Formats: sequence, C-alpha cells, structure tokens
Amino acid sequence: MHMLREPVASVVDPRAGALSGNTGRYEKRLSDLAGLYADAEAHAALVASLDDPVVYAVEDFRPGSHSGDLIYGVTHMSPGRVGREYFLTRGHIHAKADRPEIYYGQQGYGLMQLESPDGETRIVEVRPQTICYVPPFWIHRSINVGNEDLVMVFAYPSDSGQDYGIIESSNGMRHRVLATGDGGWELVENSAYAPRSSETVRQLMKTYA
Repeated sequence: MHMLREPVASVVDPRAGALSGNTGRYEKRLSDLAGLYADAEAHAALVASLDDPVVYAVEDFRPGSHSGDLIYGVTHMSPGRVGREYFLTRGHIHAKADRPEIYYGQQGYGLMQLESPDGETRIVEVRPQTICYVPPFWIHRSINVGNEDLVMVFAYPSDSGQDYGIIESSNGMRHRVLATGDGGWELVENSAYAPRSSETVRQLMKTYA
C-alpha cells in the first residue's frame, strides 16, 4: 500500500532564480566547465580575469528517487562568452534515457541544444513563457545566448538519473553554438566530435520499467 504524500507549493523567484522550499542546491563555476569550450586558453584567461564566476546554479525539490514521482526546480544561468561560445551547462542524457523533461522559460533568452544518440542536432529557443519539451533519448544542454540572466523551471521523472559522461566521451556535442557579428548565433560543426558506435546507440535506445 502506498503512503500518501502531502501536497507542496513552491514559489519561483524569476529574478533571483530561486525556489522556495527547495531540498537541494548546487552551482557550477567557470573553472568547473574546463574542457567544454574549444578555446581552452580563452577559458583559462576568463576564469582568472573574472575570479572564477558562477555560470549556473540549480535549486530543486526532490521528493524521492522512486518511479511515478517528479523532481522539479529552477536553473539560473549568467550571461557571458568564452571566445565566441556562450556560457552553457555541462549537458546530459538521462541515465534511464527514455525519461523526458520539460523546461519552462521565466526570464532571459536561451537555447536548448539537443542531440540524438546518432548525432542529429535540434535547437529550441527558450524565452519567458516558453515550454521546451525534451523527448526521451535526447542529450540536452542549456545555453544562455542573451544579455541577461536565463531562468528556467524544469521537471523530470524522479528515477531518471543523469549521465554527464556521454558528451565527454564524444569530445563534446556534434555542433558548437557560436556568436555572430550581428548579435545572433550559429551552429558550427565540432571538428573533434567522435560519433557513437551503433552498439552504443542500441544500448541507449531501450525502454525501462
């Protein structure tokens, strides 16, 4: 017999990127993102000149890790660039890759960069009041391409887990998002990208109970 949980209300502060009643918080500084950017020298110089700023912070509410429940929270990303590359998150696929996720824009202008196991790229723009649906089996990372903080609410199944190594093992995602001279952005092929084997793709594309 299942135990009933008490309902919970959490208040989102879209300016501070905060969540009331959160059960956890973590942050990533620029130095934590070493290896993600093409220009390693520019990254190291920026870490030193900006005194290793926080690039993004996450506050979340985790009721448990069992199936049938949800984890939700708020991601708060600072604006900035390393060379022509915008500030971004590490990115991940869910450890149970068939689990989806949603992001709901609260402030700022960002991109959700998605990559299929066999290397197809999709981009979803996220602005205030935009809901981005990340389907099962897609690797995803957030990128702040605006001039102000990017704040998004997210939610995903409690038993999803995260696999951050999938991007590192392919030497990054297939495309990099670079700033253009007119204030926009463009996708450029990552020359170091290593495609996944058919066996790796097959292992990812399975359904969990």
